[in-house]
Amino acid sequence: MCPSYRATGEEQHSTRGRARLLWEMLNGEVIDGWQSGAVKESLDLCLACKGCKGECPVRVDMATYKAEFLSHYYERHRRPVAAYAFGYIHELSRLAHPIAPLLNLAARTPLAAVAKRAAGIHPDRDIPQLAQVTFKEWFGRRRTHNAGAPPVVLWPDTFNDHFHPDTLKAAVRVLEAAGLRVVVPHDDVCCGRPLYDWGLLEHAKTLLRRDLAALRPYLAAGTPVVGLEPSCVSVFREELVQLYPDDADAHRLRGLAATLAEFLAGRDGYEPPALRGRAILHGHCHDKSVLEYDREVALLKRAGLELNEPEAGCCGMAGAFGFEREKYAVSMRLAERALVPAVRGAVGGTLLIADGYSCREQVRQATGRLPRHSAEVLASALPSS
Repeated sequence: MCPSYRATGEEQHSTRGRARLLWEMLNGEVIDGWQSGAVKESLDLCLACKGCKGECPVRVDMATYKAEFLSHYYERHRRPVAAYAFGYIHELSRLAHPIAPLLNLAARTPLAAVAKRAAGIHPDRDIPQLAQVTFKEWFGRRRTHNAGAPPVVLWPDTFNDHFHPDTLKAAVRVLEAAGLRVVVPHDDVCCGRPLYDWGLLEHAKTLLRRDLAALRPYLAAGTPVVGLEPSCVSVFREELVQLYPDDADAHRLRGLAATLAEFLAGRDGYEPPALRGRAILHGHCHDKSVLEYDREVALLKRAGLELNEPEAGCCGMAGAFGFEREKYAVSMRLAERALVPAVRGAVGGTLLIADGYSCREQVRQATGRLPRHSAEVLASALPSS
């Protein structure tokens, strides 16, 4: 069921209600085209979780409809500051990196309140801390491991590269322990996922063209591309070929891209390191609606973990959604349905696992506990190097 409908109980925030409004808009008799305020209001609380595509019998993809609508709506309306603050997070993170320590310090001072107000962020949200050394910087300084082994491309997504580089480092260890040689694109790449939420489709297409150029030698060789952020992998599975339906490399990437769990679970002879104990596992929305989340569940169980999965559904953060001032209440209502109470009630020693960056942020900001990515959990069971 649509998360925003579960939070509000209002028909206009259900998949059915939104589909009806879009139909009336396209029919043109009641609603006046792409500039309709009623359609904008209805789509505004869509978390772009793609749950409707994964669960609806007719596979309605409201996230794609929302992106297309906003791309037209903002042709005549001014985008809010949040659209640029969040939509262009890749460029802003890269520009902010040289002064990361200064910005991290400022985020703990009264200046943070001014920045949040300007960017449309709710005052109760923390501004995530930038890493002082990105994953790509760290990877570029290390020596090559497993020279001559089969290669695998590790996708350096913006959020793990600039905010949680330890997650990508853990994935390197896991992939190398599986007998692979990890390669990372040198170019400035990003899947552009945050841009879709604001209808910035032309810029998203530009980023995807850059991605395809950077990956072309690997795609030609049939090298797997492993992503840690499910929303990035879902771009390569869906939005990429929607925007470039006739591009051969786009279709190659679609077939080669996988999450870490998908890739390892499908690798002949791979056995995960032994793990013990209980874990709360929260699956990312796109992992469950577009990708093969069942493989992650099976992989972690095979490793020896006893898993508890709280009620299925969105954590409520959904990228920028939970940060926005006007949407904070809905975000927290969704978090408090099952996930956050399960974390608060977890007994000592229970692992918290969530592969989505926004999911981990939601739990951290609501409970003070930071879940681990499945890459970090698997890496923790490997012998120390």
